[in-house]
Formats: sequence, structure tokens, C-alpha cells
Amino acid sequence: MTRHEGRLGALAEIDTAAAELVDRMVGLSIRGLPPGYVNGEFVFTRRGRREADGRWAAVPEGRSVRYSAIVALGVAPLPLDLQRAALAGDTVLDLVGNLISGLPAVSNLGDAALIAWAAAESGHQELPRALSRLAELEAATKPGDPVYTVEVSWALAAVVAAHRVLGDAHDLGARMEHAGDRLLAGLGDDRLYRHVIGPASWYRAHVGCFADQVYPLQALARLHAHTGHEAAARAAEQIAAGICAAQGAQGQWWWHYDARTGGVVEGYPVYSVHQLSMAPMALLDLADAGGTSYMKEIALGLSWMTSRPEVDDELIVEELDLTWRKAARDDPKKIVRGVRAVATAINQGSRIAMLDRIYPPLAVDHECRPYELGWLLYAWRFALPRDTAGTKE
Repeated sequence: MTRHEGRLGALAEIDTAAAELVDRMVGLSIRGLPPGYVNGEFVFTRRGRREADGRWAAVPEGRSVRYSAIVALGVAPLPLDLQRAALAGDTVLDLVGNLISGLPAVSNLGDAALIAWAAAESGHQELPRALSRLAELEAATKPGDPVYTVEVSWALAAVVAAHRVLGDAHDLGARMEHAGDRLLAGLGDDRLYRHVIGPASWYRAHVGCFADQVYPLQALARLHAHTGHEAAARAAEQIAAGICAAQGAQGQWWWHYDARTGGVVEGYPVYSVHQLSMAPMALLDLADAGGTSYMKEIALGLSWMTSRPEVDDELIVEELDLTWRKAARDDPKKIVRGVRAVATAINQGSRIAMLDRIYPPLAVDHECRPYELGWLLYAWRFALPRDTAGTKE
């Protein structure tokens, strides 16, 4: 597939400037990943630091299995030479192999699901081992226990991807059905997804963040594309319609929602990864599954990265090959989020508008986490950067 076909080509038909931005960002992501790749895994973040001369530097901090797995998903579709460019000489099989070797120490369901998903999409021979660890962690969750919506979504995406490769081996057919039912049950009669499926704190039980919508939407769309699951298709369409109806006038994908109504509880921060990667990724998967196309909303969200009302700082930093993480309120204790969560728990639709004046969205978070670039590559897969041929080797 050439760079003028598929997702990038469809975007170009709607908005040439948005397509040019994506083309630019794919190249930036491939260049921006190696500085965060250390000894076969990715750092947690590259944190911005002002140097004496006033320029920005990005300092690597920590390590992250989760972000390493997401980068593996993003890099997997690339030709081998671009895989090596993104992974400082390694291939995606090297990265996935490192992740699988560390599975005994992985205790988080979401991390295990992402590793299994990456193993399936990269064609790694140790996929059965990854699926086994995922099953162990799923079995450790008792019926009725609270589980994070995002992690349940990743588990479904993982078994769908594995079923495409292995069929019903390893009981994958039954696992896929169970995972789909579990995620659909979590939606219930709500308009959107809550952060937690099961019991949660009363004042936040009704709240779901943007990730809590994107990942179920993606997983359910993929389940429908693979099996024709009609309930999954209906739920995916409902979530997509909900987040697109709530999208800001300048393309903002807002942060927190009232799952009961679909209304916005708190809009900020607005994250670069939501605008460039996560919203396009899920909505394009829905379209690929035969669902509604939201390309205009995708293009509008992309445009926020280059023209936004909140902050004047450039969020795309070419000299460091990264994007700054978010535009946020100057509210380090997240007071606005907490107050509005409580207010909407008591009275649906309550806004407490004076908080917008007290804490305007004027701050930029100067860091970049590797998953932000990984999801960008995954969302726009096959959109090879301009002037880069890419070889299969």
C-alpha cells in the first residue's frame, strides 16, 4: 500500500492540510522513538527541560512495559528498515520478544493484554505464551470485581487479533465471546462508558474519560469486523456518535464525560495523543468495520494541533521530534475535575462555570510519552513518511 492510499488518502480527500500534518507526524514519530528506547524497552517519558540558552531538551525518565507494548503495535506494520529506524536498530520482533520474556513479572491485566495484542500483530512465535499469561490474569479477577474499562477493552482487542492468527486454538473462540460480552455488559444502559466496570467511588462512578470511550469503541469495532457481531457494532456506533457530538468547536476531544448522558463533565486537559492518534485510530477502525465515517471530525481534531484557542506554545516540537503532551488548566491538584465530578453526581449537567474563569486552560505539559508516538503510527499505519521508500528486506 502506498502513502497515497488507505487512511491518509481518504483524509486528503477531506482536508489536504490535515493529511499533510499526518504525513509530517509519521516521520516525526519514527525519528522521535529511538531517544526513548533503552536496553530493549521504552522509557516512561521524555520530560522537557529548559536549558541555559533557553532551548528545550527532553530528558528520558523511568521505564514502561505498557508504553513499550503500544510502540510495538505502532511499529509492527512498518517495513523492516523503518522498524530498525524507530527502534535504534532492533525490529518489532526483538521488542516483542523482550516484552514476552518479562511476562512472569507482569501483573497488570492491561499490560498483559497489550503484549498479547502486539505478539499477534507482529506474528511473534511466542504468542501462545502471551495468551496464557493473559488468561491467568483474567482468571484472577472474580465475578463482580471492579475492572478498568480500558483494560477490558485491550483484552478484547488482544483475543480478536490472536483469533485472526490462530483461529479457535487455545480456546480463543470462547475467550473472544466472553471478552465481548464482558465489555458490552459494562456499557449497560449508559450513553458512554464509565471509567470502571463494577463498583466505584460514588462521586466518580458516573464519569468516564476519553480513553474509556476510545478503546471500547476500537475493540468492539474490531470484534464486529472479524465476526459480524451486531451488538458490538451498535455499541461502537453509539460511542462514536457520543464523542463526536461532544467534540469542541475547535476540534477538541474532551477529557471527562458523564457516562449516563454523554455530557462533558470536564473538558481539560486536551491531549495531543487524543487529537493526533487515539480518536483517529478508533474512528477509522469503525469505518473499516463498515460503520459510520467520521473523517470530518478527525480532520477537525487534527487541526487543533496547529491552531487552537487555549495556548500559543507550539505543541509539535520538530527539533526534538516530539509533541508536548497537553494543554491544561493551571490546576495541579485537579480541583476542577473533582468539583465537577461531585457536582454532576448530585445534579446532572451541573457546570459551576466560575471554575473556567478561576482556572483557565493556559498551561502546557512539557513532556512526551512513547505511547503517544506509538499510537500515532498505529492509527495511520501504512502512511509512510514522504521521501521514505521503506523496504521489506
